[in-house]
Order: sequence, then structure tokens, then C-alpha cells
Amino acid sequence: MFDETTAFVTGASRGIGRSIAERVVEGGGNAVIAARSDAIYDVAAELGEDAALAVETDVSDERSVSSAIEATVEEFGGLDVLVNNAAVAGPTAPVEQVPTDEWKRTLDVNLTGAFLSIKHAVPSLKQSDCGTIVNISSITGKRPLPSRTPYAATKIALIGLTRTLAFELGEYGITVNTICPGTVRTERLRRVFERHAEEMGVSFEEALQELVLDDCAIDEVQEPEEVAGLVAFLASDHGRHVTAQDINLDSGATWY
Repeated sequence: MFDETTAFVTGASRGIGRSIAERVVEGGGNAVIAARSDAIYDVAAELGEDAALAVETDVSDERSVSSAIEATVEEFGGLDVLVNNAAVAGPTAPVEQVPTDEWKRTLDVNLTGAFLSIKHAVPSLKQSDCGTIVNISSITGKRPLPSRTPYAATKIALIGLTRTLAFELGEYGITVNTICPGTVRTERLRRVFERHAEEMGVSFEEALQELVLDDCAIDEVQEPEEVAGLVAFLASDHGRHVTAQDINLDSGATWY
């Protein structure tokens, strides 16, 4: 499905990003493992250095993003798919207790990071026959959780970014979509809901059930591989006319 295509995946050292990179390589493509963590080198080695390139990238730093995109094009001769997955959870606190520096950091990584990656990837994506941008948002942007103001603000903003760019870039054949996962089994999910559990005075399982799973049509946590599968569809020939969409992958928790 990714045959002879190159995908730049941010936040790819673990979780959803890593699963997406794995899917790219399994599908015959080249994956750029972009993240700040040293774990990117282990991921690239496991996936095979002929098809995977590890590039240390701080998405909140424009020079770092520009250099990473340049390294991608130099290594693989172009760029076809951009997946903006890098994000921080941000603070879990009532709005009056949110430190301003943590608010700014959450926006810098989750929103400005996506903007910078798109800004520097678009010239190469315009040269591709299958230019694809996938932004990883969250249902938290659509049905916000209490005490998650910075994170929720960035995730709903990604949807606006997606819709605007889909029309701006459509004439070049570039599709732009957002995936809004629900409760995906990752380290971030556990950290966030452990904080909610502490705030609520209940167990992790009880907090997850009460805040999310009770409202799901299918009472289950999603796996990172499911998000990777949806990215693969959007980047394939079958997804060429799917654009400007925010697609929920949340077991039915959100209807819009």
C-alpha cells in the first residue's frame, strides 16, 4: 500500500507514530522516524535502515523541522506522505491552575509543530503523485475532558487547519485529513488517566470507564495499529478523494 512512497512521521519513537512507521515499511515504503527521543535509532534499526531513516526532530523548532525535511528528501529523493503525530499531553488541571508556560508548550508542539512540518513539507508534497497529509488529533478536541484545556484547544485547532489546507492544496492533488482517535492503548493514555483517577479519587480503570468507555458503542480501547491502518487507507489510491475530513476512530464515542 505504501509501495515506493516516502512518509515523514513525527512522534514516531513509540505508540501511534511507531505503529504508523511500521505500517509504512511493511507496505513497501520508506519511513522517516522523526522525534526528539534517542529511541528513534532503535526503531529505525528494527525496521531496517534501507527503508527507515531516524532524524532527531523538535517539531516546535523551525530550523530542526526544516533540516529534517531536507534530510528526508536527500535520502529518499522526495516526500509523499506527512503524518503529524507528535504531541504532548499537557497539564491536567483546572484552567485557573494551568501554568502559562505549559499552555504555550502544548500549543508549540501540538499545533505549531504541525504547521511547521506542513510548511516545510508542502514544496516536496506538491511534486508527488500521491501527496498526503494526515494530522493526528483526538476526540478530546470534540468532546473535551475536564481539566484538559490546553490539549483540547490544540486538537480542535488541528481540524480547522486541516479543512483550510485541504482547499488550499487540493489543486496540487494533495489530500489533507485529520484522524481523531479515542482511547488508544499508549503510555500517554495511561499517564493522562492516572492523573484523572487521582483527581477523581478512583482507580485508573474506573476513571477510563466513567470518562470515556461508558459513552462508547463498543466498550473497548483502540490499538495503535488501528490508527496506522486508517493512515494507510488515506495514503492509498482508495483514499485519493477523501480530503478535508476529520475521521473519528473512537468506538462510537463521538458523532460529529
